[in-house]
Amino acid sequence: MNYRHAFHAGNHGDVLKHAVLARVLDYMTAKDKPLAVLDAHAGIGLYDLTGVEAFKTGEWEQGIGVLMSKPQPPDIENLLAPYLNIIRALNPSGGTQHYPGSPEIIRRMLRTQDRILLNELHPEDRNTLASRFLGDYRVRVSGADAFQAVKTALPFTERRGLVLIDPAFEVTDETDRVIRMVQHGLRRQAAATFMVWYPVTTLEFGDSLCDAIKTLGAANTLDARVMVKVPHQDAGLAGSGLIIINPPWTLHDELQTLLPALALVLGKSKWGKGSVRWLTPPR
Repeated sequence: MNYRHAFHAGNHGDVLKHAVLARVLDYMTAKDKPLAVLDAHAGIGLYDLTGVEAFKTGEWEQGIGVLMSKPQPPDIENLLAPYLNIIRALNPSGGTQHYPGSPEIIRRMLRTQDRILLNELHPEDRNTLASRFLGDYRVRVSGADAFQAVKTALPFTERRGLVLIDPAFEVTDETDRVIRMVQHGLRRQAAATFMVWYPVTTLEFGDSLCDAIKTLGAANTLDARVMVKVPHQDAGLAGSGLIIINPPWTLHDELQTLLPALALVLGKSKWGKGSVRWLTPPR
């Protein structure tokens, strides 16, 4: 409960997570039928990058800061448009003072017929989140443990749904908890789309998480990564990844184009690698 995302908002991990989240939602909202989205680790929803927390770390400067400062080729701009258009709308005078967390991206991309379930365990952040989304009839805010939030929300009454799992990975059993969360979610609604963000401090950590997800037996599972520096034990956050179960059918090819471009922009000292692979092939 000590983790506060305000210190890390807009960093390279957020750029990967939110750019891909926006692509998934762009696809899912193209169909008329309603959908539900659960954000199991929601945070406060919107961040001030000039605030004390973000200023203290400055992580956003090598994340969304550098991305917004470098025009991209038209095909990359098109893939990033659902994400970057939200940031531009939040900053009509230019710049990147206001940065959207995943709840704000979800709110701006979903439609009147859709439902938004936001869960945040930290009590102060939960209160901030609830105040920010007060009056939006589509939104329900809870303060449960993430595993309990998944258990309570699934199966969605809607046939279509997305579950975003984005823990801090600061406690020793977090990986086991994530695996159990996904396993339980798949049992309750196997056709839902699941997105799991994970940090890469060492390659062994990311690979072990992917291997554990594979043992759950779900088909249609992608692993997408953006690395910004060479990983080793004392290097800190060298990159991050997303495991996506039941992705939109277009996503693999889109990420093959997008992720190397993101890595080129975000990589330190011109070092960066972006990749996407099937952990389990589509059926």
